[in-house]
Amino acid sequence: MERLALEKGTVRKDWGGRISVALVYPNAYRVGMSNLGFQVVYSLLNRREDVVAERVFLPEGKEMSLCVDAGKGLVSLESLSPLHRFDLIAFSLSFENDYPNILKILSLGKIPYLSEEREEHHPFVMAGGITTFLNPEPLAPFFDFFLLGEAEAVLENFLAAFREVRAHSTSRPEALKALAGAVKSLYVPSLYSILYNKDGTIQSREPEPGALERIEVLKPKLTDMPVRTSTLLTPESEFPDRVLIELGRGCTRSCRFCAAGYVYRPPRIHETSSLLETVGDVLKKESCVGLLSACVSDIPGIEEITALVLREGGRFSVSSLRADSLTKPLIEHLRDAGQKTLAVAPEAGSERLRKVINKHLTREQIVDAVRVIGAAGDFSLRLYFLIGLPTETQEDVSEVLELVKSIKHHLVKEAATRGRIRQIKLSINCFIPKPFTPFQWFPMDSVQSLKEKQKWLKKALGREGGIKVSFDLPKWAYVQALLSLGDRRVASMLLLSHVHGDDWQKAFTHSEVNPDFFVHRPKALDENLPWDFIDHGIYKEHLLKEYKLSLKGEESDICHVGDCIRCGVCA
Repeated sequence: MERLALEKGTVRKDWGGRISVALVYPNAYRVGMSNLGFQVVYSLLNRREDVVAERVFLPEGKEMSLCVDAGKGLVSLESLSPLHRFDLIAFSLSFENDYPNILKILSLGKIPYLSEEREEHHPFVMAGGITTFLNPEPLAPFFDFFLLGEAEAVLENFLAAFREVRAHSTSRPEALKALAGAVKSLYVPSLYSILYNKDGTIQSREPEPGALERIEVLKPKLTDMPVRTSTLLTPESEFPDRVLIELGRGCTRSCRFCAAGYVYRPPRIHETSSLLETVGDVLKKESCVGLLSACVSDIPGIEEITALVLREGGRFSVSSLRADSLTKPLIEHLRDAGQKTLAVAPEAGSERLRKVINKHLTREQIVDAVRVIGAAGDFSLRLYFLIGLPTETQEDVSEVLELVKSIKHHLVKEAATRGRIRQIKLSINCFIPKPFTPFQWFPMDSVQSLKEKQKWLKKALGREGGIKVSFDLPKWAYVQALLSLGDRRVASMLLLSHVHGDDWQKAFTHSEVNPDFFVHRPKALDENLPWDFIDHGIYKEHLLKEYKLSLKGEESDICHVGDCIRCGVCA
């Protein structure tokens, strides 16, 4: 209750006659409350008179102990209602790394792990969010159904169908069939049988009579998308007391490793006038805003928007920037807003590898951006790189060092007039192939190879002063790749890991399927992939063409919404 007292925007409703939804973010409160998508779904659900939605998070520390010791099980934040009392348990899934927490939450909520083991009195367990419309199969046995698509496009139709099914008191299997028949973006795993070839690849997916062969991912048009803002404020989040504002959804840049750049097609950027109006309205109530998009510096009118915030005496932060679209006025606005660190993502050290990934970013553009940043103020600089990218060589890894040394040189040179040297922070992460990208056929680099590259970079960069480096752990990147690329056989590994106290090595030892099959095996270009039943409107032939261009080290054009039909989304 102490947590609720510090919030602004909490919704509380009487349950009488309403569909009760436990909206679950499978991580800590602080993390979940920093997620704009989670907040928007909460708002959309509670906007309906016939729905009451309450939040549930993974307990931490003392909260976890109290939850276990009390015997009541996991309860909602708003009314402290047990999880098993709700009509519907709806998970919001943004990251594969949160998957183990799903089983912890089901256990704490006294809900059977497997859909087939739930009885008539149990709530229906569903999930939505970007990872579900990338590849829901590793979670298939745990969920009654998945709602594939963006909330604005799928929620209303689903809730109407759910109310209808609930009113007729059909059996659980009949209810699932009825929902699948009424909502074309709803995927019920139990309605499909998977047949495998002798080599372990998927032979076919056999739907039950009446079930769709392909599930369409629905996305709202820009005209049906009001500017999304966070509706709940709390000091206990990554963005304390700051209203998050979505400037646009999707990205035109077409980087071949980026799943969001593909599954959020077509990119939809709000009109400058709409954004100015929304920002102006927010600033009348709150002084701090967070501006979110795949690339904030690409948003038309961004300088006008940031100028408005400063003119009204407000402050702002941004989610991401691109070196080739940074401008002097935007950087000066960031400085005046109190931003201390700017982030740029070269992704790869060499020009060759940036062409492989279709980054559309030259060394000269990166250096020019650093000069502008250095001249504008005393910023620290955060640089994001990936290692283990397709076709990567040791020479490409060495080029990371050379590029960072060049960036440092120019940053120090620009700082010389003020006699201050800024810190450079490197975040170097392992590349993980993702569904619905041209890199979905590539294997992940081996854990040993990634460790060796990290060791080399750590030693080489350690000789350079003023540079702080952080790496992710290859063993956890491996698990994420498994949960990204696997089929429903991976669910047994996830359950084994949970049973053995999050010990993945024990899970792999007891698994009937070698996890390397999903992570380190190159996929055949004609292979039936676990996620091929999902329809994003993207031609598989387009992804194949981009895959082949990457092997040649050739770039392709960026996305021109409405002006081309290359990928199929705008066809």
